[in-house]
Amino acid sequence: MAGKGKECANAECEYFGQHYLAYGVLKYSLPQSTYGLDVLAFIGWQHEHEHQQLVEIQRSLNQRGVEINESNVGKLYRQFLALLGGAIAHTQEKLAATAVLHGGLIWAIDALQPEGHGTLLYVLYEVLSGTPVSGIQLPQAQGQQLIEWLQPYQKLPYKVLATLSDGESAIITAMNSTWPDAPHQRCQAHFLSNLSEAVLPLDTKLRQQLKADLDGLPQVPESSERPQYPSSEQQQDNTPFFQEFPFCHEA
Repeated sequence: MAGKGKECANAECEYFGQHYLAYGVLKYSLPQSTYGLDVLAFIGWQHEHEHQQLVEIQRSLNQRGVEINESNVGKLYRQFLALLGGAIAHTQEKLAATAVLHGGLIWAIDALQPEGHGTLLYVLYEVLSGTPVSGIQLPQAQGQQLIEWLQPYQKLPYKVLATLSDGESAIITAMNSTWPDAPHQRCQAHFLSNLSEAVLPLDTKLRQQLKADLDGLPQVPESSERPQYPSSEQQQDNTPFFQEFPFCHEA
């Protein structure tokens, strides 16, 4: 992964001579690093969660086709810790600001399958600020495992306004146990998705039938009838139509 910075060469531009770095590359790899953030995450997970030594992680990466020695594994692990520490401090600042602005937090948990199969990644995030806070990877969630995972966040000094999740019973049990005084709500996106499952096949069939019927109609000519407006000399009121009859776009 490489990024190429550029400099404004337009002498008439107010930003002439200013240098612009390719910051987008930082989403994939740290500066002066030939390894991606996925490698850093792998090293951090193997060391912290699987309790592997650096030399064991090196062998595992070599087996996956990533050429790296033990010294660089240690260097990347220290970078992983630095990124993690920075992320935690930033998250704490966002949670504190959100609690002040809204009078509390709304916690939500969602289960993801990044690879489309295998173990699930359970993510805890704050809804009002959209801040991901923590994650845990489990083959299948058990209520007690999730409760233990949530304990550090139960101790945060912020009022919990509500909790949010899909219909998975283990998640609901864990959230109600961790924040018993906060009302729990099913996620509307999941709820509407479940409702639409029965309607989607019928809707698809209807659209296909409508398309087949409309394809047989003649095309509308370009010179179709349009409303005739008076000329500027005859028009008494110059107020635009949209101002005279305002439309409300609020749902």
